[in-house]
Amino acid sequence: MSDVDPTGFFEPLYVEAADGKRTVPWDRDEAHPLIAEWAQDVNGTGRRALVVGSGLGTDAEFVAERGFDVVAFDVSPTAIATTRERFPDSVVEYRTADLLDPPAEWHLAFDLVVESLTVQSMPVAFHAPAIDQVARTVAPGGTLLVIATAHHEPGEPEGPPFPLTCGEIEAFATDGLEPVGIEDVRWPEVPARWRAEFRRP
Repeated sequence: MSDVDPTGFFEPLYVEAADGKRTVPWDRDEAHPLIAEWAQDVNGTGRRALVVGSGLGTDAEFVAERGFDVVAFDVSPTAIATTRERFPDSVVEYRTADLLDPPAEWHLAFDLVVESLTVQSMPVAFHAPAIDQVARTVAPGGTLLVIATAHHEPGEPEGPPFPLTCGEIEAFATDGLEPVGIEDVRWPEVPARWRAEFRRP
């Protein structure tokens, strides 16, 4: 992790994980429960979705199961290769891409954008530009769902990860996005989480 290459630690981690030398600490067998709960009655048929920082694919596969045509990306080529091996029959389009410099064709392109724990993986100085890039991908009439660890203490968080403040969550309401709801979710023995929904008119 560095202020020059804020995502540089991901590829070495996934390479070691692919070699069986490490585990990916944020990998799960199922979609994040805050995503699954939010989307349980959602029908994405005929709509496009983008999953930001898709890791090893469980959230992306869940979103595809809801009927969306899904593009999912990660900055690590090894993560994408491993995910394709993990889900060989997947309908998800997995791509290698950098959130801080995404493909131009993603601008205003997706009816649902899911950002779960990716912005917080970068140092605080990169949160604002990452938040801006996430917001820019939401299509007119589209929805952005954000899941993040909550930072409620004074001063900047020590990380990684670097949990998001309430102000940073509110900052997703940019580029024309409007907040629908921001939840401060508290579970026993688990760090507080934000679940926030935004919509572009």
